[in-house]
Formats: sequence, C-alpha cells, structure tokens
Amino acid sequence: MARATIVVVDDEPNIADLVEMYLAQADFRVVKAPTGAQALAAVKDHSPDLMILDVGLPDIDGLEVCRRVRTTSRMPIIFLTARDDEVDRIVGLELGGDDYVTKPFSPRELVARVKAVLRRAESQPPPDVLRVGDLEVDLGRREVRAGGHVVDLTTREFDLVRFLAERPGRALSRRQILDGAWGPGWYGDDRTVDVHVGQVRKKLGGNIQIDTIRGVGYRLEAS
Repeated sequence: MARATIVVVDDEPNIADLVEMYLAQADFRVVKAPTGAQALAAVKDHSPDLMILDVGLPDIDGLEVCRRVRTTSRMPIIFLTARDDEVDRIVGLELGGDDYVTKPFSPRELVARVKAVLRRAESQPPPDVLRVGDLEVDLGRREVRAGGHVVDLTTREFDLVRFLAERPGRALSRRQILDGAWGPGWYGDDRTVDVHVGQVRKKLGGNIQIDTIRGVGYRLEAS
C-alpha cells in the first residue's frame, strides 16, 4: 500500500492538515480538497486509491459527492462527519461508503481504518461487470453493452474497452494501453491504438466519451 494516493475532502483546514500529516507519516500520498467540486476534480486528475470524505461541505453535500464518484469508480470511501446520526450513517453506506468515522476522532485510528479498508479492497475479486456511465463491460461473457444494447466489437476492441473501463478518468499513454490490452509481449507502432480508438468511438457513439490527451494518450469518461 506504499504511496497509495488518498484524497482528503474537508473544508476545515486544521482537520485536513492533521489528517494529511498522519497519512504522510504512514507513507501515503495526500491530495487535499476543501470542496465537493474540488474533490470530484481530484478524482478525475489523480485517480486516487481511497477518499476520506466529510459529509458537511460548503458546496456539494458529501453524500452527493459519493453518489457521483460511484458512477465511475469503485474507489473506497471513508466518511467523516460531525453528526452521529444513524440515518446519515446508513444512507452513506448504502450510497457506497466503506466506513464511517465521527468527529472528533483519533488520527491514528483513522490511518488504521484507511489501511484496513485498502486491504479489504485489494482482497476483493474484481467485478464481473464494469460500469462506466451507460457503458457495461461484461467480463464473463466478453460482451459490451451501451445504453442496454450489445455492441459488436472485435476481440482487440473489447480488450481496449475493458482496459479503459477498468481505469475510468485516468489518462493512459498509448504504451500503457498496448501493454494492458494487447499484452506486454506485443511489438508494433503505438499509433495502432489511435486506429482502434477511432473504431470503438464509432461503434459506441455517444454512449461513452474517450478523450484524447495531447502528448499522452486517451482517457475514458462517463457520458
């Protein structure tokens, strides 16, 4: 778990700084976000391994942030809240939260919970179906569905979509895509990725958005 990236979402600087200090001491990389909007941007820009999310934020409620994150990511989320309300706790967990910590809390206990949640996430088997917006990638059936309809893809196109869908929001280089979808033993022109991305875009239409990242490669976004 060394150097795992943790997004700390809290609008109280003293709490965010304290959590950052203890996480950094435990060898985590920390990205701080004082608002819900900045938290969503951090997920897109940094592809974190876990989020510590305050429920009470000045712009977007933490529960809504969780709901939006869950449309594109299975990243573990630990809620922080000043409210010890069972209803809030149940709602948070039902929305996809993995743990719940009430303020005031022990920073050492929070770090221990972060490690425990990450260990659980690593031990869980991957899902049979990946979902990114309206896109579904059924790994068992090797089938891609867009808007509920099966899309006819070649073997290579399926592997490309699968690799991107496993990493939504992350900018991936052509070489990373080739190694992940074609296999590390494949040799050839990196530009073959461009051809296959173009074909996938045509077949999936407006159901997905594959952004071209200049100088890097591509990024799959939820439509």
